[in-house]
Amino acid sequence: MKPTVLAPRSGLLLATAMLLAGCDGPQSALAPAGDGAERIANLFWWMLGGSAVIWTLVLGLAAYVTRFSRGKHSLVASRWLIIGGGVVFPTVVLSALLIYGLMLIPALRTPEDVGMRVEVSGEQWWWRVHYPSPDGGDPIELANEVRLPLGERVAFDLLSPDVIHSFWVPSLAGKVDMIPGRTTELIVQPTQLGTFRGACAEYCGTAHALMNFQVVVMEPAAFDRWLAHQAEPAQPPRSEIAQRGLESFLANGCGACHAIRGTEADGRLGPDLTHVGSRLGLGADVLPNTTEAFVRWIGHTDRVKPDVRMPAYGMLPDDELAALATYLSELE
Repeated sequence: MKPTVLAPRSGLLLATAMLLAGCDGPQSALAPAGDGAERIANLFWWMLGGSAVIWTLVLGLAAYVTRFSRGKHSLVASRWLIIGGGVVFPTVVLSALLIYGLMLIPALRTPEDVGMRVEVSGEQWWWRVHYPSPDGGDPIELANEVRLPLGERVAFDLLSPDVIHSFWVPSLAGKVDMIPGRTTELIVQPTQLGTFRGACAEYCGTAHALMNFQVVVMEPAAFDRWLAHQAEPAQPPRSEIAQRGLESFLANGCGACHAIRGTEADGRLGPDLTHVGSRLGLGADVLPNTTEAFVRWIGHTDRVKPDVRMPAYGMLPDDELAALATYLSELE
């Protein structure tokens, strides 16, 4: 049986379909779900159209000269062809695209009508997130997950205590670098409900590719309820095994790096774990949020995420790891 060989036209159609399939999804800049991303996507399509026009004109002129008009050409006509088609036309098109792109910047950067400010610190290799408290108290600290109210303009204050990171949620807005010693700003206005993937877009060390996060866009009322719940202290253990997990958490020194509000754990070096059981992923979205994943993360941290700052606790007995994982997974 002879192998199937795609005709050139079929192969082109298949390649086009695969290319367009990459323009969709929760991490696509060409599937906008925010005002900023929509403006950037429009700019991309206009630039693509302008470059296509220039490309078509240049190839058309080349084909005309080399295949359809092979005789001697007028010197004056040739000069006008080169000047008009090779200089004037590209300059006009590219200048128009430049002006259009520059006109987008004020709308993307203006802080007017911002409803809330959220501080995000990019750290090797996770995200520290501070929300304003609903009652005006101390900011609420979360980690590796952002939630936003639909339709509201939110300003992100972006920081870094170690190296340069870059905050990017392609479906919602452009990317902005997080530079040590400086605070940069990104304004986001989500226009669609859903869950979107964000990532660090600047190489920042060994585990750079494992520094991701999820952004959940919610109805405003649901967001207010979520934020009020995040401000509450952790719920006490609901079972005997979870109680053993809390005791193990404190006995093994986990509270020196992690905080769980409502307990003795008040560490500030690592992520706040007060409501870690309600998050969508673990380890900056490296693992799903399940009890089994907690066991793997605690026992084999260095295998899951190279050079991570958290030490692995593989020396703990299996039953103690299971108790720790159960307790943490119940912190909703």
